[in-house]
Amino acid sequence: MTDTSEPLARPGGIHHVRLTVTDIARSKDFYGRLLGAGPAVDFSDQAGDPAVQEDPARLYGGCVFSVGDQLLGLRPVAEAGDRFRSTRVGLDHLSLAVGSPEELQAAAARLDAAGVEHGEVTELTGFGIAILSVQDPDDINLELAAPLPG
Repeated sequence: MTDTSEPLARPGGIHHVRLTVTDIARSKDFYGRLLGAGPAVDFSDQAGDPAVQEDPARLYGGCVFSVGDQLLGLRPVAEAGDRFRSTRVGLDHLSLAVGSPEELQAAAARLDAAGVEHGEVTELTGFGIAILSVQDPDDINLELAAPLPG
């Protein structure tokens, strides 16, 4: 049985969700119409550039919509013809908000102590956040995100 007395992280909410899509133009149009607004940040015109496809600062060639206090991102990496099924793994990642970069460092230390593999705390200054990535048991990428000071 797992000890749940000390949480490995202390998220205060969901920061953003990014969905993997097969056709960025079609999906951007659909979500723009659904939400009644265009993307807040958009690199989809660069989605075909292999350098962009590897660049988190350019959203891997995707885009992000503001949805109230949360963000919804689209990432164009699914193969044409692929379709989501609710009975299989399908998210790109889920980001959980924490209060500060210091909380990310503390979470990394707790993850280390628990023997849970994770990434490094990484600052994405263009987005004003620092992140810490960890895979869940199904290999879905979870990200803890904290606002950068300033």
